[in-house]
Amino acid sequence: MEKVIITLRGPAGDDAWPTRVRTEIADDLLALGAPGLAVNVRDAAVDGSLMTLTTMNPPVVGFVGIWTPQSYGPHVLGALKRLEGEFARVDAYVVTESVPLAPPPTAPGTRTPGFANVALLRRPPELDEPTWFARWHVDHTPVAIATQSTFGYVQNAVVRALTPEAPALAAIVEELFPIEATRDLHAFFGAADDADLSARMNRMVASTSTFGADRNVDTVPTSRYVLRTPFAAEATPSR
Repeated sequence: MEKVIITLRGPAGDDAWPTRVRTEIADDLLALGAPGLAVNVRDAAVDGSLMTLTTMNPPVVGFVGIWTPQSYGPHVLGALKRLEGEFARVDAYVVTESVPLAPPPTAPGTRTPGFANVALLRRPPELDEPTWFARWHVDHTPVAIATQSTFGYVQNAVVRALTPEAPALAAIVEELFPIEATRDLHAFFGAADDADLSARMNRMVASTSTFGADRNVDTVPTSRYVLRTPFAAEATPSR
């Protein structure tokens, strides 16, 4: 089983695209038969979030996650073909998925509570890959969970890009937060007061700076919808 993440940039058409992606387009992608499918869209529920950083033009506004036996097979190729024309650019990446904190299960097609903040990470050239992974996975993971109000944490390390001229990414990270965290730093960090907030932010920044996640990063607040899961423990009927 492989996991592929498709980034969606610069939606074409009207402002109804988030609804179209999670309904009409999602149904077309489900019909391709992949064992797992999830979509994340930047919609009205997360509009104006404080947790937004952008380096790309046009920016990333959504994601499609596909679990499939073949990253080069019809599930992914069909999805890319369906999404082309809907967006200014779509790019696909094969990833390895680590789940330090499993998101709560939801009924197929329903919105996951809170919001999913998705970060696009680059590995600084001065860090070799083993060092970067050790600082991110081993050192930073417990800090991220301890200092934020995260209730779901999925780390996707990029293996390779599947589309020509795709922007270079080292990882695509999805963290789930309470919806209040879109506009309130205390809610985002789970801080009791200003002193606690300052301590948590300082600890977080010190940790992210060790592997370059304090710079050259995109963060995309999204609403998360799981349409089909490939995991037996979470299995629910698909739409």
